[in-house]
Amino acid sequence: MFTPRYVKHSKLLIRHAQKYLRYKRDILEPTSYDLIAADIRRLRAALKQRDQKQIEARAEDLDAKLHELLPVTWESHWRENCEVILVAIVVAVGIRSYFLQPFKIPTGSMQPTLNGIIGHPMTSPPPNILQQVAEFVLRGRNYVNVIAAEDDEVLQIQRQKFLFFFTWSRIVFQHQKPIRVYCPPEQLSADFRVSPGIRYRRGEVIARGAVDTGDQVFVDKLSYNFVKPHRGDVFVFRTKNIPDIGDQSQFYIKRLAGLPGDTLRIEPPKLHVNGKLAEGYGFERVMGAKDGYRGYGPGHAAMSDPMKTYRVPEHSYYAMGDNSYNSYDSRWWGPVPERNLVGRGLFVYWPFIPHWGLIR
Repeated sequence: MFTPRYVKHSKLLIRHAQKYLRYKRDILEPTSYDLIAADIRRLRAALKQRDQKQIEARAEDLDAKLHELLPVTWESHWRENCEVILVAIVVAVGIRSYFLQPFKIPTGSMQPTLNGIIGHPMTSPPPNILQQVAEFVLRGRNYVNVIAAEDDEVLQIQRQKFLFFFTWSRIVFQHQKPIRVYCPPEQLSADFRVSPGIRYRRGEVIARGAVDTGDQVFVDKLSYNFVKPHRGDVFVFRTKNIPDIGDQSQFYIKRLAGLPGDTLRIEPPKLHVNGKLAEGYGFERVMGAKDGYRGYGPGHAAMSDPMKTYRVPEHSYYAMGDNSYNSYDSRWWGPVPERNLVGRGLFVYWPFIPHWGLIR
């Protein structure tokens, strides 16, 4: 730790030079071999004397000899860079496949525990560019300000994806050129009231305001291989093999409300599990109906009657959103098969405000 850098560099240089001599001993000319061996001995002697100037001079001599015998070519640079990139990709894929996988929260079903994408219509223009950059980094907030260039009509709104996390909308007009907006079509429609068929006059505001990106989380894919899921976990699962969900290629994130064999009953705003109130910080926070929470609302079939109970089938789990009155969850499409489980929501890594940290 306290060894000077020039000493570390010299020792590393000696090691590489010795390795080079071992590899090339049978094909290297005797004179070249002797020159390098002599430089190694001189550098070692300088290290024993602890003379910095002499050490640096001997190290430069040895390094120059090695470069003469082993010139660096552009192919070697490309080869090294490709190796580094390939190793990085393999490590990233391995971590994503077996340990941690990033996900983006698209909807508001877990609000305010986890935020989905939220649009905030405004009447005033966006702030200056410095404030926009700061808010994007800290809050994941992006500003939109779309003005009609002429009297025109919206024909369609097309979804466009960039990489894995970024969703844009392409607003197609009857006359003017299409406009790309960093805001999903759902938020343009629900929050900014932009939809096909609406006509705008020249200079009229089409969409103006802020769009908060959904929380981006790391999901722990490892722990469920060793321990059973716990009631109260925020967990991610595939929608495949759940017949009543239309798009079965998605991933959902909800709170695990019921384990196999549990009996559940909703008596708004309370959730009863096995005959008593649900226990745990997450459930108590929702049932408290404060700080943005509204409690648990009735669902479909048995969960719509506060006097009836629902029993979770074996090898299945019951999922509910913390934003119960605006959550499409197991109350509507039934339990989650055990094979669909992906992992436990572990950490919000971006944006930094307001939910950065461990998920509870």
